[in-house]
Amino acid sequence: MPLVRISLRRGKSPAHLAALRDGIYQAMRETFNVPENDRFILVSQHDAGEFDYDPNYLGIARSDNLVIVQITCNSGRTVEQKQALYRGIAENFSTDPGLRPEDVFINLVEVAKENWSFGNGVAQYA
Repeated sequence: MPLVRISLRRGKSPAHLAALRDGIYQAMRETFNVPENDRFILVSQHDAGEFDYDPNYLGIARSDNLVIVQITCNSGRTVEQKQALYRGIAENFSTDPGLRPEDVFINLVEVAKENWSFGNGVAQYA
């Protein structure tokens, strides 16, 4: 049920991109009770002029390796589950592909269950 969008600067290897996708999916499975095979992840790479961010907002020193992750999911998870997800993603990214935690920006968008159609024009969760 989560839809994940990953945005980053252009030029990373296929292995780097796979590590990002796998790291998010693993963290969602471990912290958000995401079912096996519930994997819908989009990666968008941007040229420098299409990827704008503040390198020091809130005192966090970001680099051009910044990865912005937006996860749209059903509402209802606890603050503790959300914090565990954020930690899990940052830890996974640190391990592989070797990102600094400062370069992991995560935005969670919660929606009602009836806002999903997985195919056939049917709202499967409604």
